[in-house]
Amino acid sequence: MPVMVITGTGTEVGKTVVTAAVAAAALAAGRSVAVLKAAQTGVRPDEPGDAVEVARLAGAVTTAELARYPEPLAPATAARRAGRAPVRPHEVAERAAKLAAEHDLVLVEGAGGLLVRFDADGGTLADAAVLLSAPVLVVAPAGLGTLNATELTVRELRGRGLDVAGVVIGSWPGEPDLAARCNLLDLPDVTGAPLLGAVPAGAGALDPTGFRTSARHWLAPRLAGTWDAEAFRTREAP
Repeated sequence: MPVMVITGTGTEVGKTVVTAAVAAAALAAGRSVAVLKAAQTGVRPDEPGDAVEVARLAGAVTTAELARYPEPLAPATAARRAGRAPVRPHEVAERAAKLAAEHDLVLVEGAGGLLVRFDADGGTLADAAVLLSAPVLVVAPAGLGTLNATELTVRELRGRGLDVAGVVIGSWPGEPDLAARCNLLDLPDVTGAPLLGAVPAGAGALDPTGFRTSARHWLAPRLAGTWDAEAFRTREAP
């Protein structure tokens, strides 16, 4: 699994922190890691983007960014408004493949949800994943509304013939409500995909040492972690 694509059910669901956790766990397992941000929006040229934030939290990863646009919009819209060239799916796939030739694991982080458009032709992260034949990890929120969005995302991936690696909850609350606790049981049921982790809310605010020490405890063995889904459900589910 040299390349893994990380998408979300929408924006602000914890993709970057999950990407950092996966990178940290892989580094702790002795693997070399690269992180590719396909399209970064909403940051100025002198501001650190998501890939830099992953490196800050996870450690010694190679970072790459194909394009950045100043307005916090969908990449295709942000590129058009900035008068800049858009990112194309084949460019994402080509850069990821080059990084994979030099690293044990390449994590490709999307922008927003799976079908957010990169260009005026409708190219998406899903198209890049198809070109790479890469498994896709879905990051989902914990609470009410996540079942529908997560199932739709997984259905779209499978409809394109892609392997769904699993689902990670991007921000597990310290005091989960009933909906979040029930979703621990329902997410695997409605998606048919394994639950591969739950990252605590606020994990991105940890100091890097604490983050790297804890990351593997938030992720299942498939992601080089020690998190036990069944034990977590027994403790947290109603």
